[in-house]
Amino acid sequence: MKMILSDKSIQELIDSNRLVIKPLEEHQIQPASIDLRLGNSFLKIDENMMEVMTLNEEIKYVSLTREEIVIPPNSFLLATTMEYIELPEDITAFVEGRSSIGRMGLFIQNAGWVDPGFAGQITLELFNANRLPIKLTSGRRICQLVLARMDQKAANPYNGKYLYQRNAVGSKVYQDIENC
Repeated sequence: MKMILSDKSIQELIDSNRLVIKPLEEHQIQPASIDLRLGNSFLKIDENMMEVMTLNEEIKYVSLTREEIVIPPNSFLLATTMEYIELPEDITAFVEGRSSIGRMGLFIQNAGWVDPGFAGQITLELFNANRLPIKLTSGRRICQLVLARMDQKAANPYNGKYLYQRNAVGSKVYQDIENC
C-alpha cells in the first residue's frame, strides 16, 4: 500500500540522506510535500526549424538561460527546477503545480510520476492558459513534489534516458524502443 509522506517523514528521509534535495531551505518542506523552485534553464520548441513534430524524430528546441522569462498567452515552455533530487528505490513522487500559480492560469506539470531511483533536476512543462503574458522569476517556488512510499523497493529502479538530467531537457521520445 502506498501512502503520501508527511513533513516529518520527509525530514527523516532527508536527515538520513536517503532522499536528496539540493539546494533546500527549511520553509520548502510543507505538511505533505516539498515546494520546488524555478531554475534558470528553459527550452522552447523551435517552430522555425520544423514543419511538424513526430514521435520518431528529434525535436528542435531553442535553449534559454535567464533569471526572468515571460510566457506569452497560449504558449508552452519547458523549464527546470532549481533543485536536484535523488529518490530512494522505495519512494515515488509526482509534481503538482502550486494552487496560487494555477489560479493565474499557469499550468505546471511533469509528464507522469517521478520513478523510484530517479536522480536529476525535474523538467517542468509550463502552459500559459491565460490571455495575458505571465512573467516568472528564477528562485520562486513554482511547484510541489509529493512523495509516496511504495509497498516495497522497485525491482528495477529508474535507469532511463532522463537519469541525471541537468537543466531543462526536451523530449527524447524518438529514443523509445518503438523507434529502434
